[in-house]
Amino acid sequence: MLEEILNSILFIFQIVFWMVGFYYTITSLFGLIEKLKKKNDKFYMPEKKFAIFIPAHNEEIVISSIVENLTHVNYPKELYDVYVVADNCSDRTADTASSAGAKVLSRFNNSERGKGYALKWAFDKVLFSSLDNNSYDAAVIFDADNLVSKDFLLEMNNKLCAGHKVVQGYIDSKNPNDSWITMSYSISFWSVNRLFQSARSFLGLSNEIGGTGFCMDVKVLKEMGWEALSLAEDLEFTAKLVMNDIKVGWAPNAIIYDEKPLTLMQSWKQRRRWMQGFADVCSRYFFKLMGKGIKEGNLVAIDCAIYTLQPYIIILGGIMLVLPLMNILFFNEDLIILTSHLSPKLFYYMGIVQFLLLPVSLIVDKKFNLKMMLYYPIYALFCLTWIPIAVEGIIRMKNKEWSHTHHTRRLSIQEIE
Repeated sequence: MLEEILNSILFIFQIVFWMVGFYYTITSLFGLIEKLKKKNDKFYMPEKKFAIFIPAHNEEIVISSIVENLTHVNYPKELYDVYVVADNCSDRTADTASSAGAKVLSRFNNSERGKGYALKWAFDKVLFSSLDNNSYDAAVIFDADNLVSKDFLLEMNNKLCAGHKVVQGYIDSKNPNDSWITMSYSISFWSVNRLFQSARSFLGLSNEIGGTGFCMDVKVLKEMGWEALSLAEDLEFTAKLVMNDIKVGWAPNAIIYDEKPLTLMQSWKQRRRWMQGFADVCSRYFFKLMGKGIKEGNLVAIDCAIYTLQPYIIILGGIMLVLPLMNILFFNEDLIILTSHLSPKLFYYMGIVQFLLLPVSLIVDKKFNLKMMLYYPIYALFCLTWIPIAVEGIIRMKNKEWSHTHHTRRLSIQEIE
């Protein structure tokens, strides 16, 4: 009896995982097709005025690099201002940012810590205040460790003038060759840009805000407010936008270079925070998004709902990996169990297709090189670490304490580009 119950549960798990995996495999192919699409994006003269926000907690080592970088972007200086939100800083972040040319907003609040709270406070000060006479058209968010391509604001101006209300830029890697962890991160982000973000843009779905390098129309921000205060404020705000029928646009030529963690421990803490945030947002938005999607026949909402399931899908993937071993250890060889009909071939074939799509996406975007061939097997190990991280994230989903990632890689945009 127990064996039959366990077998039924495992079979349901496999069906769910296979359906989601098949969905992502098929949609990923459109990311490659998008590369073949003829680009005819219209160029608009600079007209949008941007308020750039950089939340920073103890970032004196790297903050001057992005501020100086932003003072030299290819956009009229009178049409953007740079605000560094020095959030609960105990170092010289505020002084360093001010010396580099930024307008500094210093915030101290020990009970409401984290990026979401810092942005809410800064938006209230700069965008929502009755004393605001700057008439900003859009808000742009960067992390303190980022660097930005010179045409970033031009690209965002084009998207906003074309009618988009919220736009995500291309998150690239600032330090891919520093360690096996930074290379694994980079491979992951590069493939996401091609197989996930570009695919959704091509299919007319909503892109996902990636935490940095995104732009929001101020009118939309004022109408909706900023209540994205979870550990995954980017996913939370994306879900809220989709619930309000606003799709996130995609600007692949607006490039942000993001510093990746150097060590497995740093990476573990950061990804655990992401999974905590995902699990939290999923618990609050999954059924709302699915309900909206089913009721209205809204594929954008359904796609977003599926995306919030990431920690649970990762765990299901882990279960699929160990199922063959479970069959050997716990079931008699003479018994024919349902899992044996579905799991091995479909699961591994789909895994092979996904794993082959990665190098293809890197080759298409000219990110692939011979050195990466050495890292690629290790990348599989990096992927496996997501399984315990997802488990830990779900267990700790109610813990809202922000885990800060320490940044030390001080580079200039000239060194990267």
